Order: sequence, then C-alpha cells, then structure tokens
Amino acid sequence: MKNQIQKDKNKRILSSKIENKRIILKSIACNNKISKIIRWNCELKLTSFPSNNLKTGVVNRCMFTGRKGKFNKEFRFSRLSFLKLARNGFIGGLKK
Repeated sequence: MKNQIQKDKNKRILSSKIENKRIILKSIACNNKISKIIRWNCELKLTSFPSNNLKTGVVNRCMFTGRKGKFNKEFRFSRLSFLKLARNGFIGGLKK
C-alpha cells in the first residue's frame, strides 16, 4: 500500500507542474485569432506531454491505509479509518 500512496503523490506533483503549461497551450490552440501555424505547433506540444500525468489519473487515497474506495474527501480518510479515529476521539468536534 505504501508504494501506491507514493505513486499517487508523485502523480499529483507531476500533474500540478504540467497543468499550467497545458492550460496555456489549450487556450492558444482554441483561439481563432492566432495563425494556424502557431495553433498547430501548440497542438503538437500538447500531444508530446506524457499522458500518465493527467489530473484525471490521480486517485484519492486514505492517508493511513491507502484504500481508495469509500473515501471521505473532507477528512482524507477511508470510512474504516474515519470510524476508528472517531470512536477513539482523535477527530475533534464529532459526536456519535
């Protein structure tokens, strides 16, 4: 599980680095006021980016167990870890 958590962290870092470049190139490629040659070059650069660094490839995982199913986005825990922590009183402001 630790390996999957580390892979997910690396994907998040890489996707955030490339995201701004990808947005700029897409806006240039969609702008009809710019010449076709520049737009075409932007399209070529977009296709040269690695596809495994897309933002949609990032998986939300539990911080403790690495479980990806039944994930609570607000607390970043899976439901099992969340229940265990809530019962032991480690999450403040929660009542049964």
